[in-house]
Amino acid sequence: MSERPSRTRALRLGRTFAAVAVLCALPFYLDAFWLRIGLFSMAAAVGAVGLGLLSGTAGQLSLGHAFFLAVGAYGYVWLAGEPGPGLPTSVAAVLAVLLAGAAGGLFSPVAGRVRGVYLGVATLALVFLGHHVLLTADSVTGGFNGRSVPPLELGGFSFSSDSELTLLGVPFGAEERLWYLGLALFAVTWFTARGLLRGRPGRALVALRDSETAAAVMGVDVARHRAAAFVVSSMYAGLAGVLLALAFRRVVPDYFGLVLSIDYLAMIVIGGLGSVAGATAGAVFVTALPLLMTRYADQLPLVAAPGTDDGTVGPTEAARYLYGAAIVLILLFAPDGLHGLARRLRARLRRIRAAPPPAGATAPSPSPASAVRAKEPTP
Repeated sequence: MSERPSRTRALRLGRTFAAVAVLCALPFYLDAFWLRIGLFSMAAAVGAVGLGLLSGTAGQLSLGHAFFLAVGAYGYVWLAGEPGPGLPTSVAAVLAVLLAGAAGGLFSPVAGRVRGVYLGVATLALVFLGHHVLLTADSVTGGFNGRSVPPLELGGFSFSSDSELTLLGVPFGAEERLWYLGLALFAVTWFTARGLLRGRPGRALVALRDSETAAAVMGVDVARHRAAAFVVSSMYAGLAGVLLALAFRRVVPDYFGLVLSIDYLAMIVIGGLGSVAGATAGAVFVTALPLLMTRYADQLPLVAAPGTDDGTVGPTEAARYLYGAAIVLILLFAPDGLHGLARRLRARLRRIRAAPPPAGATAPSPSPASAVRAKEPTP
């Protein structure tokens, strides 16, 4: 009985190590365009996991995720740049994440007492307020034109292309170096979020989502857990904002608007609410689709190339139509998202493999050795 769980665990570990090896080898074979898609997808996945914890697990609707992304991105730029304190970039990155968590903590009393569409409207106000501050606080944010992002340095190693670095004959520029940083941050996000969901806080949040009354009867502090979920989600968003700033190399206020918050909601709905793997899959889908359509717009029907104005649909709008249609299809045919669909497919394949052969099927003939053993008398 113990062989099957150990075999399943070994297969899971083998798949994990194989996936990690493939991801670590990609910078040696992919060009900068594909690496940038991967970087943006990893940053989006970090933020989507945080929103999944808040909306999918705790059941709190938030339309203000873009605000906390902006806090993380601009917090890092201001803390590490000039004008600003000019702190070491590694310290500035950590403080930017904590600053996003502090912003979520300031809003947590509202999140602890308001729920549903009212919380969504309240968080929506954060996006408009944050966009106004980003445009008017020129000394901190640079105003409409934004600010350039100082490259991150860890222990004297710079995640930029200023210094030459070659590994196995492959020159490593900013994209290649940031790729491994993004992998490390995403791995930390993945394991901490899964540990949170499998522990007591995750079970308390699930109970809170299903029924606040039942959760309170079981001893769950409703207001405290809802506020804590908002703070944790804000810190994940701040980390995603730091990684996005490093990947973009320049931050502008218009990027952190309502459309970005809606994109993150689309990620967790398409991938599957309450699932870390589902949030990751949805983030990759929503992030990569417009970039791919922009690159191959001249080869796609009914899609105009960037910069043309001939009345056809641009690649960005076409991508939004496509994943809007994907949301409708998911809600109609797979309400638990891509993760739930994949889980059902795996369960069906296991049932097919474990099903007995049909009644008319002939059993395989025994081998000569087994026939000899069958004729021997039992002691």
